[in-house]
Amino acid sequence: MVMSGEKAGGGNGSGSVAGAVGEGVRGQESGQGEPVAPPRASLRERKKQLTYRAISDAAIAMFLERGFDKVSVAEVAAAADISKPTLFRYFPAKEDLALHRFADHEDEAARVVGGREPGESPLDALRRHFLAGLDRRDPVTGLCDAPQVLAFHRLLYGTPALVARLYAYQGRSEAALARALGGGVTARLAAGQVVAVLRILAEENWRRIDAGESADAVYAGAVQAAEEAFVQLRRGLEAEGRG
Repeated sequence: MVMSGEKAGGGNGSGSVAGAVGEGVRGQESGQGEPVAPPRASLRERKKQLTYRAISDAAIAMFLERGFDKVSVAEVAAAADISKPTLFRYFPAKEDLALHRFADHEDEAARVVGGREPGESPLDALRRHFLAGLDRRDPVTGLCDAPQVLAFHRLLYGTPALVARLYAYQGRSEAALARALGGGVTARLAAGQVVAVLRILAEENWRRIDAGESADAVYAGAVQAAEEAFVQLRRGLEAEGRG
């Protein structure tokens, strides 16, 4: 993909949005359409993550059974066999108990951009990564009809407090992607547009599945929508760059 604009790397807000997405800052991770894994954590960090997961899983099971608003933090702490103060050391807010699994994806777009292949633009890398996610029915793309994933998405989108909290996670995703694109206002503008596109695509896929379609039935339309979205995104960014 050829895009206009200067290379974004100075972090001073100069250059075009197209330049920010067209160049970015290159990292070392691999980006071949598979999930981009972060560097291996230490044993202490892995144990901490296991504790996070155990508490979150216990909370989500209770939320799915009774509803988010009908389960107290004290009940979650009791189910996880920890005190409330300990729980809040892991999860600052009740909403984070349900959204913990999204934390693993906060910097995913940034890692995809940082780990792209030589000569590959950030937009091309993000497009390839999203299409690969559709192909493997990654829940993050919304194209997953596994019963437990559907139940979680219904809990998420049916709870205003969780939807509001999710926007905070997406804000951090934008910030990470903006840093990967070189920083500055132009990179932030580009990151905001990219994250919005990914969110809308995932929500549309989920809504079709929630309405009764299977992931396999939605797949072709999801791929077409993604291709059109990235074309529209590219054209929009190029237009801003020419302006």
